[in-house]
Amino acid sequence: MELFFNPFDNLVCILLGISFTVWFTLLLVFIIVPAIFGVSFGIRRLYMKTLLKVFEWATLRIERGAKEKNHLLYKPYSNAIIAKEPTSLEEEIKEIRRSGSNKDLDSATEFELSDIFYFARRGVESIMDDEVTKRFTAEELKSWNLLTRSNYNFHYISLRLTVLWGLGLLIRYGFLLPLRVTLAFTGVGLLVFLTSVVGLLPNGRMKNFLSEKVHLMCYRICVRALTAIITYHDSENKPKNGGICVANHTSPIDVIILASDGCYAMVGQIHGGLMGVIQRSMVKACPHIWFERSEVKDRHLVAKRLSDHVEDKSKLPILIFPEGTCINNTSVMMFKKGSFEIGATVYPVAIKYDPRFGDAFWNSSKFGMVNYLLRMMSSWAIVCSVWYLPPMSREEGEDAVQFANRVKAAIARQGGLVDLLWDGGLKRAKVKDTFKEEQQKLYSKMLVDGLAQSWAPLTD
Repeated sequence: MELFFNPFDNLVCILLGISFTVWFTLLLVFIIVPAIFGVSFGIRRLYMKTLLKVFEWATLRIERGAKEKNHLLYKPYSNAIIAKEPTSLEEEIKEIRRSGSNKDLDSATEFELSDIFYFARRGVESIMDDEVTKRFTAEELKSWNLLTRSNYNFHYISLRLTVLWGLGLLIRYGFLLPLRVTLAFTGVGLLVFLTSVVGLLPNGRMKNFLSEKVHLMCYRICVRALTAIITYHDSENKPKNGGICVANHTSPIDVIILASDGCYAMVGQIHGGLMGVIQRSMVKACPHIWFERSEVKDRHLVAKRLSDHVEDKSKLPILIFPEGTCINNTSVMMFKKGSFEIGATVYPVAIKYDPRFGDAFWNSSKFGMVNYLLRMMSSWAIVCSVWYLPPMSREEGEDAVQFANRVKAAIARQGGLVDLLWDGGLKRAKVKDTFKEEQQKLYSKMLVDGLAQSWAPLTD
């Protein structure tokens, strides 16, 4: 039997071999090795500065084209009610009564029909400018970042802008996405393999040292898989062993953002599939806290596991996101009190993303995890700032809820976020009756106090 060899096929195989060799050599030299030693060549920050200049040029072209063609290319969200100085329920109702009567009503002693207008107006304001629901949608941008996902009113403006958008599409999906997917698989694969190997070692300093280095290296590779550009502030306040690190929650990648700068003990539910494989390998090298599905709702069991962990000062600090759900990078919502009941030192951390390069918010009701990660890896970059705040402890006479609110206020203040009292669970649940009853109690108290004041001179 005669064999025929096509020289062209041999040439293609050689070129493919050379391409893969060059590809992985570049990954090793410029990404993986720097990740091992925790160094950076400054390529990502140069890339970020270049993007900013491109966005500025594109914005000028957009504004000029919109004026010339009278097109609505991009219009920020602007239908919110004009904010006014906050006033109490009693003051507003008195003002309504005065405006509807010639009498000077300085006290609210009994119900009047005009009081209905206060509750009706507050209801309309809540519908028009709902401060809860809009926290679960993507943050509005002031200018276009050349991503169609952030501009649903796209119109043709100019040939230059269209060519620039097409070039960006080619770069993001033709170069950056394959590179990032390769890095992600590399980071996760190394994490599973190396933590399993370290887990075979006996407990001791050497195991803890190697576990820390392995986790840091793998998380830094994963950070590079997102082209994440992170600025850490006040590193002297980084969480220490035996403490609890609490942070605002925008995205699942919050874990990678923080873990690439320090090691933490993770807390979560045991999963199956690939996530389960990762969890089982990680816990071999480091004492993470995983719960079975049946154990998650047992608050006493969860609290005991957390307390036992923080009492051992040799164990890593626990990383917890007390909001319990992802918020869209504009605010901080109610912290669950569980992690503040333990009595351990709390290390607050504020995380703030720059949405100009990519929206890090995970809208779990709209996108699955795979779809979300694809959007992250096809964005320009993930840029964020992390602030380590001074450690905080529960004060004398302060309950867990008050302590949680104090920590939340500090995080919101540092990150430039809106501090909200609402529960993030409202993303999937209805408003509790207690919130409605609270307004009823305030109104009843106003009437009772006014009646008491009117009767005071008679009793004297």
